[in-house]
Amino acid sequence: MDAYELLTRNAEEVVTDEEVRDLVEDPEGKRAYVGYEPSGVLHLGHLLTANKLIDLQDAGMEVVVLLADVHAYLNEKGSFEEIRETAEQMKAQFLAYGLDEEQAEFVYGSEFQLEDDYTLDLHHLERETTMNRAQRAMAEIQGDETAKVSHLVYPLMQTLDIEYLDLDLAVGGLDQRKVHMLAREKLPELDYEVRPAIHTPIVANLTDGKGKMSSSQGITISMEDSTEELEEKVNSAFCPPTRDPEDDLENPVLELFEYHVFPRFDEIVVERPEKYGGDLTYTDYEELAEDLESGELHPADAKGTLAASLDELIAPGREKLREIRG
Repeated sequence: MDAYELLTRNAEEVVTDEEVRDLVEDPEGKRAYVGYEPSGVLHLGHLLTANKLIDLQDAGMEVVVLLADVHAYLNEKGSFEEIRETAEQMKAQFLAYGLDEEQAEFVYGSEFQLEDDYTLDLHHLERETTMNRAQRAMAEIQGDETAKVSHLVYPLMQTLDIEYLDLDLAVGGLDQRKVHMLAREKLPELDYEVRPAIHTPIVANLTDGKGKMSSSQGITISMEDSTEELEEKVNSAFCPPTRDPEDDLENPVLELFEYHVFPRFDEIVVERPEKYGGDLTYTDYEELAEDLESGELHPADAKGTLAASLDELIAPGREKLREIRG
């Protein structure tokens, strides 16, 4: 798989394709980032973008993980001391999950976001950005909360992070799209260059295939889940025998295979008794999805294999959490 394929596989959107193609002509030493608000244990939403960071490392790029402590403080996720403690746990989990420490730089937002130049640039953006424009950028992240001034400052800071971290590429879930579009609009006003962005999909809620998987509602899978808890969650997941359910639903079991399992495993084996046809071996997501739709692969067998694969992926992070907590 070449550098372009690694950067764009399983991407929901690339902004812009031409800019990314230019970037991969010489990916060595180029810098890409994802920002994470330190607010809890890593879950599969975090790990979807982490998979993309691993792709970028495999393509030869350096990755920057922004542990956004100032953003977390603005979003009322605790004191700086509490946020820093969570951030250090997140860093350990990312490395356990598979990020290469030699190619990964972990940066606290407070290391540069409180400096004079950054603050003056932030004030410039505050002066030149309407409240409606800032709130539109933050809307998908903010959710149903009543807007506060901090919510309006938040996306302006994300815009500046792209410049001050000296990046070549921004990566985030599709819910970050409006923020990245704001950055493309506003950075030239400060005589800074725009950067391309890659947006990863949002995995549907495991319970019913609606909306998105979230740690605040429905069922989510995190690095602190035991093998038994993970099996219970996956076995109860919504999994119709199709990749395209009706009524704007998604098949979260297939999405987890596509976005989490196949990018990390060369081969997937579905173990079945001989009386049910024996084992099935897959090296490609499409083959598995087609077999589910044809009836060759039963949803229960797919779930069992998914649970085992996800357990293998999160086990190192789970163990790291246990070490940290004693």
